Amino acid sequence: MRPIKRLLLKTRRAIRPPHLALGSYGEARALEYLKRVERYKIVAINYRIPLGRGASGRKITAEIDIIAYDGGTLVFVEVKTRTSEEFVPAQAAVDLQKQRQIARAAHRYRHVMKVLDEPYRYDVVTVIRGSERDRLDLLRGYFTDSVFRRGRYFTRYDSGKPPAF
Repeated sequence: MRPIKRLLLKTRRAIRPPHLALGSYGEARALEYLKRVERYKIVAINYRIPLGRGASGRKITAEIDIIAYDGGTLVFVEVKTRTSEEFVPAQAAVDLQKQRQIARAAHRYRHVMKVLDEPYRYDVVTVIRGSERDRLDLLRGYFTDSVFRRGRYFTRYDSGKPPAF
C-alpha cells in the first residue's frame, strides 16, 4: 500500500495543468527578453503581496510577474502568454480589474520599499507561442493608475496619516 501511495503522490506533483506550464514558459521567455534585448534590470519576479480582505472576508493576494528598472524608471510588468491571437489579443486579458489589482500591488511594493517618489509605469509583455518561433511584444506604459488614485486604498498609503472621509 505504501509504495502505491508514494507513487501516486510523486505523479500528482509532476502533473502540471497546461495553462500553468504555458504561463511559466511565457514568463521565462519574457524575462530573458527584458534582460537581454531591452536591458531591464530585474528586481523581482513573481512578487506576491497581501492586499487585505474582500467583502466576504477572504484574503486577497496579488502577484506582479516582473518588477524591473528601465533606466531610472521602476517598471511593473504583466506577462500574458497565448498559443494564438485568433479570437482576442493577449493584452485584452489585462482588463480593468486586473489593472486595479496590479496597481494596488505595485503601490504596496513602492510603499514597503520606500520608493514612492520614483517614477514608475506599467508594461505588458505578450508572448504568442508559435510552432516555429515565438512572438514577443513589449507594450510600454500599457495603462496608468490614475483612474484608481481616487480610491481610499491609494490615499491611505500615500500619506503618513489616515485619510479624511
